[in-house]
Amino acid sequence: MSIILAIIIFSVIIIFHELGHFLVAKKCDVKVNEFCLGLGPTLLHFTKGETTYSLKLLPFGGACMMEGEDEESTDGRAFNNKPLLQRMAIVAAGPLFNFIMAYVLSVILIGAIGYDVPTLAGVMEGSPAEEQGIEAGDTIVSLNHYRVHFYQEISIYTFFHPGEEVKVTYLRDGEEYTAMLTPEYNEEAGRYLFGFQGDYTRIRGNIPQTLAYGFYEMKYQIYSTFESLKMLVTGRLSVNDMSGPVGIVKTIGDVYDESADSGAFYIAMNMINIAILLSANLGVMNLLPIPALDGGRLLFFIVEGIRGKKLNEEIEGRIHFIGFALLMALMVVVMFNDVYKLFI
Repeated sequence: MSIILAIIIFSVIIIFHELGHFLVAKKCDVKVNEFCLGLGPTLLHFTKGETTYSLKLLPFGGACMMEGEDEESTDGRAFNNKPLLQRMAIVAAGPLFNFIMAYVLSVILIGAIGYDVPTLAGVMEGSPAEEQGIEAGDTIVSLNHYRVHFYQEISIYTFFHPGEEVKVTYLRDGEEYTAMLTPEYNEEAGRYLFGFQGDYTRIRGNIPQTLAYGFYEMKYQIYSTFESLKMLVTGRLSVNDMSGPVGIVKTIGDVYDESADSGAFYIAMNMINIAILLSANLGVMNLLPIPALDGGRLLFFIVEGIRGKKLNEEIEGRIHFIGFALLMALMVVVMFNDVYKLFI
């Protein structure tokens, strides 16, 4: 079941990403030769108009292949023959659609189960929070410059900023107060804590509130992705901490098993939550200025705009090919680590 759920979730996210490229390409009158889901040999295909729609053997990945995207073409509707802004819009549409999908799913999730406000049920005795006079009933507003909307954001903030002194802004009886707190490492919990004890009561708001908190949920997932990347770059995380398709399938399976006794509704909500994370993650990752990714292509377009002329297409193609090869090598390493973790 976990494999089936993973294939469904991956497929929907990838289709939506490629649909962004496809729709904007069509809007810009770019000829799309093939729209496919998956990689490798073709299993099924059909042609409608000028575009072939296909399903590939490997269920991870997909593509919107446009005329003149990676090769020279004299066709007036070729991608490389379109104005710079149109090409930028087509490339940026993929990650944008991932963020749109993450937002829509977030609204569905918040509308179905509500949201947990960052209001405290109490504070731990002898904790930094108690020492600074923070009490039950106080509502956390922000941690340094990070605006807090859900109680879970407090834990994730201390995870990404362990042991750092934090300016905590909170509300009490409608008045705003601040306190400087340094979270302490708790051996039992295995993490840094301010000493807050959450209420965890979920609120189901009206339509405007649901729409707003859907955005906050998406923002939270994007923030988590950016901070994880920062930890990877600074060496606080390693390649061994990354997860690929195998690791994600295992996570989906674990979540499914834990939710099975609670019924189909909770299984669906947990799968939506995973899909939000993956869609936001894919959007962020594709915007990184790495060759072969959408962000890498956008970087070349920005350079083109500054120079006032296109870069050498052969050189650009080679750079993207090298970037793609390195990404595939990284994927193999991550997949090997995922498989290795299954047996330890």
